Amino acid sequence: MQKRILSGIQPSGKLHLGNYFGAIHQHLAFQDQGEAFYFIANYHALTTVQNALQLRELTIDVAIDYLALGLSPEKATLFRQSDIPEVTELAWLLSTVTGMGLLERAHSYKDKVAKGILPKVGLFTYPVLMAADILIYQSNIVPVGADQVQHIEMTQDMAGYFNTTYSKEVFTRPEPQLNETAKVPGIDGQKMSKSYGNTIEIFAEGNALKKVVMGIVTDSTPVEAPKDPDTNVVFQLYTLFATTEEKQEMRDKFLAGGYGYGEAKKTLLKKIDEYFAPFRLRRKELVNDKAYVEEVLRKGAIRAREEASKTLKSARLACGID
Repeated sequence: MQKRILSGIQPSGKLHLGNYFGAIHQHLAFQDQGEAFYFIANYHALTTVQNALQLRELTIDVAIDYLALGLSPEKATLFRQSDIPEVTELAWLLSTVTGMGLLERAHSYKDKVAKGILPKVGLFTYPVLMAADILIYQSNIVPVGADQVQHIEMTQDMAGYFNTTYSKEVFTRPEPQLNETAKVPGIDGQKMSKSYGNTIEIFAEGNALKKVVMGIVTDSTPVEAPKDPDTNVVFQLYTLFATTEEKQEMRDKFLAGGYGYGEAKKTLLKKIDEYFAPFRLRRKELVNDKAYVEEVLRKGAIRAREEASKTLKSARLACGID
């Protein structure tokens, strides 16, 4: 059976190294390994971004970023979630066979409640829309980090509920494809996340990039003293870019002592700058050709709707809505 890969990314802020090594890098590799569908999840983003102009800008920015980083419209289908109305109808059909208990167990929902945040209905039903996103394209591979596996398991459950309720195998069972990249630390040592304000943006450059990298939080160990590379954010980030030999060289310097954090940060800064330089150049070209970007999204939506409409038709027939 051919791999059909599905993943989405929220346009909720500027993309950062956590997004790149946690998802985008893997997405780009998958476009050569099967039939890939990648959507910009602007419906999902409405739970956090509630400014119309900002949402439009962030949505097109994500498209530009993906294209600049190497997504090929000839290999992968890139589209806006909101351009596929079938997905919201399927979300309703799935909600009619999904129990409240399943949604109440969602980590994302429980975490918000535990923090005292009054959750909106959209956050509570978020997993249903996510399931519709996955199932409507008959996806069998969903690249995710470990913290997202529960959502795929919930999607499997919802597909099973629907197929069992209507005694018809409408949906393909999706399986998670775990990303092997370790958690990407933010500049404060926590997981890199826009919500923590601890990110290094993919397309940052010049003084803006230098300020963030040189501001990475480190301890007060003196320059002359040995340091543990495995607990150091600078070293952890450096390993994402460096060769095996380069990683070993920096590790040895940390352990030997006489190597300051400032010097290590400068080495990391150079690596980040060099790695993303060609992508930054391509991005600047795309910013000046938004008509091309919109055309990519338009064609992507046409292709996605071809698949979505077939699945929705089968689901409607199964439950008696002809």
